[in-house]
Amino acid sequence: MAGSGKPRSAEEPVLAAARAALAGIDLRGRRIAAGYSGGVDSTVLVHVLQRLAPEFGFSLSALHVHHGLSRNADAWRKSCAALCRKSGVSFAARRVRVVKTGKGLEAAARAARRKVFEGLRVDAVAFGHQLGDQAETVLFNLLRGAGLAGASGMPVIGTIGRKPLLRPLLAVHRQAIVAYARANRLPWIEDESNADEALTRNFIRRRVGPLLASRFPRWREALARAARHFSSAAGDERALLRAFLASKGLRAPSEAQLAEMLRQLASGSPSMALAHDGAVLRRHRDAVVLEKPIDITRFKPVRWSGASRMALPELGGELRFRRVRGKGIDLARVPAGLMVRLRSGGERLQQDPGRPRRTLKNLYQEAGIPQWQRGRLPLLASGTELVWVPGIGVHAPYRAGAGQAGLLPEWRPASRSNLRDR
Repeated sequence: MAGSGKPRSAEEPVLAAARAALAGIDLRGRRIAAGYSGGVDSTVLVHVLQRLAPEFGFSLSALHVHHGLSRNADAWRKSCAALCRKSGVSFAARRVRVVKTGKGLEAAARAARRKVFEGLRVDAVAFGHQLGDQAETVLFNLLRGAGLAGASGMPVIGTIGRKPLLRPLLAVHRQAIVAYARANRLPWIEDESNADEALTRNFIRRRVGPLLASRFPRWREALARAARHFSSAAGDERALLRAFLASKGLRAPSEAQLAEMLRQLASGSPSMALAHDGAVLRRHRDAVVLEKPIDITRFKPVRWSGASRMALPELGGELRFRRVRGKGIDLARVPAGLMVRLRSGGERLQQDPGRPRRTLKNLYQEAGIPQWQRGRLPLLASGTELVWVPGIGVHAPYRAGAGQAGLLPEWRPASRSNLRDR
C-alpha cells in the first residue's frame, strides 16, 4: 500500500496526526493488528501504519472481520485480501456469527467484532475511528444521558481486553482521510448499511450532522474538544476512585478495570455490582457504596432470644434491641415471640392506625432504600405477619402505646464507605 511521490498537501495532515497519536506509546518491537473493514477509514489506517512502521519500529498485520450480514461480505473480504497482498501487509480474516440481542443487530456485530480482537495474539490493536466518529459518539452518549465516561468519547490510546487499542486517526476529519486515499489511489468499499437511517449513528451522520453544520460548521471539532475536557475530568474521577479503594485497603485495579468501574458506576444501574479484591462496589443515587459480598442463601430464619444484640453475619450486620417506653414493639402483643426472616414477597405493613396497609416495595421506594439491599434486610415477624422492618418501622397493630414498655430494634450493617460525586 505504501506510496511515494504523492502530493504532500493531502498526506501531511493525516500523517502528522497519526504520528502525534502514536508518540504517546512505545511501539518498538510490538506487533500491531489493524482492523480492516475495507472502508475508506480503515484503508487509510492500514496505509498510514505501513508507512510509519519503520519509523516507530512495529510490525503490522491487518485483520478483516467477516460478519456475513451483507450479500457483498464475501466480495469485501476478497478486496481487502487482494489489496494487502499487493502491498505486502500480512492479512487474515475471521468469520463471526452475529446473534441479534435486545440492543440490536449493530450492537451485536460490534460485540462479536470486539471479541475477535480481544483474542488476538498481538501486542496492540488499531482501529480507524476518525473525528466524525468521535463527535457522533459524544453526541450519541450525551443524548443517552451518559456521565463523564461516556461524554469523554473514545480515547486515542485505550484498551481492548488487556491490549492497548490505538486510534491514530481520531483527530482527522473524514474529508482529509478521503483526500489522502485519493492522493494515494487507494480503492475502498462502501457498506450499503451506512445509508440505513434506522441505525442511530447513521441518523446522526446523515440527518443531524448536516443540520448542525448549517449553524455550527465546526461542530465535530467542538464536540471532540469537549470530549477532551470531559476526559480530563474523568481522569480526576479515576484518581479519586483509585485513592478511595486504596484508603480501604484494597489493591489498585488495572487501568482497564478502573475504566470499566467508572463506566458501570456512571450508568447508574440499580442492579450494578462490581466485585473487586473481596469487596463489592454499588451505586445508589449520588453515592458509591463499598461493601463486603453477601450470600443471603446461607441465612435461615432464627428466633430472637431476648438478647440486646443479635449478630447476623450472613446478612452483613447485627440487630440491636433497646428497652424503651411509648414506642417500638409492644411485646405483649407478640406472645409467640419474634422471628428474624427475610422478605419473601407480597408483604404489607401499616405505618399508622388510620392508614391502609401498603406493600414493602412501595414503602422501600419512598424510604429510598436501594433495590439491592431490600432482599437482605432482616425483618421481624410474628407467625406470618410482619412486626418490624428496618428503615420503615413497626407495624401499627404491634406498636407500643403512650407510656407502655416497648422494644426498639435497630439494624446495624457492617461498616461501609461512601464516595460521593463531586
